Amino acid sequence: MGAPAYGAVLLFALALATAATAADTAPREEPTLPSTPAAASTDAAASAAAAGAGPGAAGAGISSNSVLVALLDSHYTELSELVEKALLLQTLEDAVGRHNVTIFAPRNEALERDLDPEFKRFLLEPRNLKSLQTLLLYHVLPARHPAGAFPAAAGSHATLSGEDLDLAAGANGTLRVARSAVTRPDAVLRPDGVIHGIERLLIPRSVQEDFNRRRSLAAISAVLPTGAPEVDPRTHRLKKPAPPVLPGAPPILPVWDAMAPGPSIAPAPAPGPGNGKSHFDGHSQVKDFIQTLVLYGGYNELADILVNLTSLATEMGRLVSEGYVLTVLAPNDEAMARLTTDQLSEPGSPENILYYHMIPEYQTEESMYNAVRRFGKVRYDTLRLPHKVVAREADGSVKFGQGEGSAYLFDPDIYTDGRISVQGIDAVLLPEDDTKPATPIAAAPVRKAPAVTGTSRSKFRRGKLLEATCTMAGVFGQRSRLASCQ
Repeated sequence: MGAPAYGAVLLFALALATAATAADTAPREEPTLPSTPAAASTDAAASAAAAGAGPGAAGAGISSNSVLVALLDSHYTELSELVEKALLLQTLEDAVGRHNVTIFAPRNEALERDLDPEFKRFLLEPRNLKSLQTLLLYHVLPARHPAGAFPAAAGSHATLSGEDLDLAAGANGTLRVARSAVTRPDAVLRPDGVIHGIERLLIPRSVQEDFNRRRSLAAISAVLPTGAPEVDPRTHRLKKPAPPVLPGAPPILPVWDAMAPGPSIAPAPAPGPGNGKSHFDGHSQVKDFIQTLVLYGGYNELADILVNLTSLATEMGRLVSEGYVLTVLAPNDEAMARLTTDQLSEPGSPENILYYHMIPEYQTEESMYNAVRRFGKVRYDTLRLPHKVVAREADGSVKFGQGEGSAYLFDPDIYTDGRISVQGIDAVLLPEDDTKPATPIAAAPVRKAPAVTGTSRSKFRRGKLLEATCTMAGVFGQRSRLASCQ
């Protein structure tokens, strides 16, 4: 065999080896079965999901029939506005694009009137945006839970905020979410989610703790000064501050307390006896006022005179029961000790002294001070007719009486119940006729005529013309003849 034949055989062997190698590396085809419609749809959904896996693909796939669009167009306007203010539209679009959602929407009244204004102000502050977002995402579950599935779905479920939310169904068909009842189940149904209407806002624990922490810090950083607590002299207990009264609400105090004069000058009018249906227990009020004097301290002598030495307590109770009001100017024990025996020894002296300290009007320290500041001097009627007690403004207080027998009001409003007012003074007041000493009135001097005796006569005073005539008569020696010149 020649050289050309040997070369051809070698080339043929190399070609066979190359063909065998290519056959080993080529992929083997396997027989395939015809696909079913369900499998075809699954493959199409998978391919669509793979095609939309890029950034922003889920948000771009929101349709007009989405549950998110229905929420923004529903009557839950307050929740929709909060979602827009919290910048959560893109987050919710991504959640709806990935899976079905369940949204619990509180009614508008729960966000407008039932929500604490301070808490709502806290949520809308820009620095608390994270808390607002957590609160809103706490109302969204990343799963579909229609009303019919609540019994099977009872238990805790994770929300988009990361915290768990409890679902429960009652035996009578009631549905509950945490501590709120579902008032409108299946309010909105869409292919990608469901909306349930609830009665109140759901607040997660983290947001509540953040709000409490911010509120405590605000209270610490701006502490308002508070005055010393007031003690009730009748009970020796701390006075409780009056609860706030809403505008237009009826007064909390009884009607006779509401009738006490405020900054106005005129005293409160005394209600009449009435028609028998309204009755003032004057004896109990007088007893309460005397007990207040004893507990207040420094007015034991006056209380002793009212109860033991006289019957004035009974008379005051009868007057108050009949509809009258009284203002008592109460001298303290030091003032009562300065009374002399002569002033108290006469029959009826204690009664007359105390009658002069009772004004048949209801006056407080504020009303009397306003009156004397405006008018300068005010005369008040007393139960000791016809005497009146004079009040004037002095040293920033009210001064009663005149001269040395004056007294200052220094214990204001010891007792005020709308019927009886007690004002403490530092001296005993006496009418003007009692303060003046009993001295005889000095008689006017009597002009006495000059005494006439037998040896002397009163000389008549001559005028200037007669004097000149007598002088001329004396010159001529005729003076003795004129009787007037003798």
